[in-house]
Amino acid sequence: MIISTTPSIEGKKIINYLGIVSAEVVLGVNFVKDFLAGLNDLFGGRSGTYENELIEAKQKVIDELVQRATIMGANAVVGIDLDFEVLGANGSMLMVVATGTAVIIE
Repeated sequence: MIISTTPSIEGKKIINYLGIVSAEVVLGVNFVKDFLAGLNDLFGGRSGTYENELIEAKQKVIDELVQRATIMGANAVVGIDLDFEVLGANGSMLMVVATGTAVIIE
């Protein structure tokens, strides 16, 4: 399946728009990861812990989006938008939402 953030796919013709498709993933960041990330806040530098969480969440939500688009009969998703939010009382949950348009291309 072709997925794209653009509204069209160069060299391909969209022959049918199947509708909006979306997927959501919510991941919790545990105490150990929070502690390790906190050390980076204290001493400076990048937080590999949180970066890996973001990478994992993004891949999971894209996989889910592709699965839902496939069920709709699509062979591509265009106009994909990714949104990231922090949830929970202490910001301990990461939510990633992906939306796009499921299409059939030739």
